[in-house]
Amino acid sequence: SLGIAIAFKMKFWNIGAEGQILMGGFLGTYFALNFDYLPKPLLLIVMLIAGVIGGGLWALIPAFLKAKWNTNESITTLMLNYVALKWVVYLQYGPWKDPNSFGFPTMPRFTDAAILPNVFGVHIGWIIAAILVVVVYIFMNYSKKGFEIAILGESENTARYAGVNIGRTIITAVFLSGALCGLTGIIQASAIIFLLD
Repeated sequence: SLGIAIAFKMKFWNIGAEGQILMGGFLGTYFALNFDYLPKPLLLIVMLIAGVIGGGLWALIPAFLKAKWNTNESITTLMLNYVALKWVVYLQYGPWKDPNSFGFPTMPRFTDAAILPNVFGVHIGWIIAAILVVVVYIFMNYSKKGFEIAILGESENTARYAGVNIGRTIITAVFLSGALCGLTGIIQASAIIFLLD
């Protein structure tokens, strides 16, 4: 909800959160499966950063299309959900299929080094979410970029008159939106189901 809230504040209808979650989970899982020899704290940090980047980059596609050609973001973000889903299914049935799954199409489970720890009996994702609520609130209400996002959502003409770079603001806001969704994806994979699914 934090992720799409940033885009929605700008009246950019990001219907692609599911795809951004999947791509964040995908990129974070890449490091979970291939770099599990790293110390656990370092691996988890790398995975979370990768999740942020994966979701953010996936969201940049419709952001660029909107900023460059004013395409309808509801359609592009929604369609990209299916592309991301098919990509993950391809990995599940193909290159990342667990060789120990007796032919069942599933990916390997994360090793212990790639699993987020629990705090008070619940995975640490709830602490990350609580911190991000505060960070996003401050960003949206007390930063220049947050003001630009809000004013662009109210009126593009007013934003342009106020000197806001429309294209850059769209790309920044939507990247942040996708990045938070991507972070959700790797937290889901690492802390709840222990694999990309």
